[in-house]
Amino acid sequence: MKFVIQRVSEASVTISGKIAGNIDKGFFVLIGVTDSDTEETADKLIKKLIGLRIFADEEGKTNKSLEDVGGSLLLVSQFTLYADCRKGNRPSFIKSGSPQHAQELYNYIVEKCKLWADEINNKMSSTGDVIEGSKIRVETGEFGADMSCSLVNDGPFTIILDSTEL
Repeated sequence: MKFVIQRVSEASVTISGKIAGNIDKGFFVLIGVTDSDTEETADKLIKKLIGLRIFADEEGKTNKSLEDVGGSLLLVSQFTLYADCRKGNRPSFIKSGSPQHAQELYNYIVEKCKLWADEINNKMSSTGDVIEGSKIRVETGEFGADMSCSLVNDGPFTIILDSTEL
């Protein structure tokens, strides 16, 4: 499984001229799945994703997490992350997960991230703590759709999480 994570000041996904998902400060995440990936694989990457401390603190050091800054997630499925370009000029996608398997894991990732966001939002509202940003949201594209993605990469800052390297 691969996550390509871009720290953004804003991002959106449009399908057939309509905005499907949009966020302000947060992470725009492209998600690639192979057939060998499992929910356990997804859990490992989700934990790393939501724990990443790549937002600037008061001293300008990358030391704050999504939770710390009230950042949101925009999650987009991207089978082309497993493109094999070794032979010729036309990529092969045989390493990408089957559509059914990939969609199941993508949906799992979205739901787990939404549960995390709900937990954080409930904790913040119950304790009266104020976070820098607005309510943490989890937005998505649409699995298998032809999407137009727009983002402002803040930094630029891009991280690639690969389950084979964690």
